[in-house]
Amino acid sequence: MLILAATPIGNLGDASPRLAQALASADLIVAEDTRMAIKLMRALGITTEANIMAANEHTEASVAKVVLDTALTESVVVVSDAGMPAISDPGYVLASGARQRNIPITVIPGPSAGLSALAASGLPTDRFVHEGFIPKKGRQGYFRSLENQTRTMIFFESPHRLAASLRDAAEVFGREREACVAREITKMFEEIARGTLAELALHFAEGTKGEVVVVIAGRAADSMSLDDGVAEVARLVAEGMKLTAACAQVAKDSGLAKGELYRASIPSGA
Repeated sequence: MLILAATPIGNLGDASPRLAQALASADLIVAEDTRMAIKLMRALGITTEANIMAANEHTEASVAKVVLDTALTESVVVVSDAGMPAISDPGYVLASGARQRNIPITVIPGPSAGLSALAASGLPTDRFVHEGFIPKKGRQGYFRSLENQTRTMIFFESPHRLAASLRDAAEVFGREREACVAREITKMFEEIARGTLAELALHFAEGTKGEVVVVIAGRAADSMSLDDGVAEVARLVAEGMKLTAACAQVAKDSGLAKGELYRASIPSGA
């Protein structure tokens, strides 16, 4: 059996009794970082004679056969450094392989940075999408692919790229789009910052530290259509307003992204 077990994301008190029991009784423990797994077990007072094998983003595929061969007849527990394996962490390759080989898969649920940030964000939670890590390059193009997304969006980001990502998100989604940055969730210096993308970009302009989750509201489902927005931009321009100012005004009033309006409003051939 393959057991995907969630680990604390910052507070040891969030470790469940089931996690401790699974680690103590496992025949094989597969960890994103064996040092982190050993540190966790020591903190929980767990002793084990099980082999502890590393499976990170670079090695998961290469160790999959050995892990899954073991899971055919024995108990294999998979843990990441923090949170749920396979969710923006190693574990998917093992779970996919277990499915293909009809190996039973079970989950020990627990802390999740993305879901915790969503719950604390104050943004709509009835429909959401987990986007994982924001790409290091081509951020604006990536965000443009999500311009029409109406669901609340959850992203992971590194602290040293946070300010630039918030600026790019504000440029694409609009400065007034509501968002939340959750930093160091469940840890001593936890911070939940809520506001518009423009406000958050200013707040984190000097950078930050720690684990970061960004939650951004989706586009309003009942917002003005792009064609109607372009028509309104054209009307304002005809009245003497500059194109950039007209796009900004319509974006603020309609929920449409300023960049999307601007691109759609540029005369063909310009």
